[in-house]
This record gives sequence, C-alpha cells and structure tokens, in this order.
Amino acid sequence: MIKLLNIKEILDLAILKEIEAQKAYTDLCGKTESQSAREAFKALVLQEKQHQTVLENYRSGLLRQGALRMEHPCDFHIAERFARPESTADMDLKDAFLFAADREKDSHEFYLKLAYLHARGKVRDLLEKLASQELEHKTAVEFLFTEVAFPQTDGG
Repeated sequence: MIKLLNIKEILDLAILKEIEAQKAYTDLCGKTESQSAREAFKALVLQEKQHQTVLENYRSGLLRQGALRMEHPCDFHIAERFARPESTADMDLKDAFLFAADREKDSHEFYLKLAYLHARGKVRDLLEKLASQELEHKTAVEFLFTEVAFPQTDGG
C-alpha cells in the first residue's frame, strides 16, 4: 500500500529537491568554461533558491494557500529525444544544458506522479504547481540547448 505524504512531508521533500538542484547547477557552473553558460546556471541556482524560499515560507505559514503561481509552459520534449549526457568536468556546453533539461524533466515528472497519488485538494494543487514550475525551467534550459546545439547560420 502506498503511503500518502502529508503537506509538511511533501514540502520538506520539495525543499530538498530544490537544494539538490542548486548544488547540481553550481557544480555545472564549475565544469563549463563558457561565461554565458555559467550565467545561465547561476540564474537557475537563483530560481531554485527562490523556490526553496517560497516553499519554506509556505511550510512555516508565512504564505497563504495558492501563493505559488500556476503556469502552462510549452514542453518541446527535447530532453526526451536525446540521450542523457554524463556530468563530467570536460562536458561541452550543449551537454551541460541537456543534462540540466533532464534534471528538470525528472523533477517535473516527480511532482506530477506525486500529485496524482492525491485526491483533488490543497496538496494536489501544490504539487501540480511545483510540477509546472519545473517544466518552465525545462523549457528555458531546452531553449539554451537548441541555441548552442543548433546555432543559426549567416544564411538564416
């Protein structure tokens, strides 16, 4: 039998996932020589830190229900079409972005699966909002991947 988590347990787990994402993107910053990639990963670290803060405030009662926004980003499924690269010290820029997209895809799927274990209500709404935010991140990183992997030529 599957044990349903209560909202505090879900928030604790979500906070840990946000901290893990911050560490992963900080690690990727150190592995790339590209200044633009470092800036992109630093921006992702800040976004994940903001999510952590929102979740911590929500858990402590500083934010009311519904404080997380729900977006409907477009999923281009780019990460699903390429093999997941290994995170290595010498990984190239496109692989670093693809690695990040895969992480965001995993987070999106994690929150969705957890949401569908719960009946409609406060907990499920929270999890669906978290999933949506992770999909936003995936979309942004996939855009960066396509910019690097498929650069525009002079001919357009």
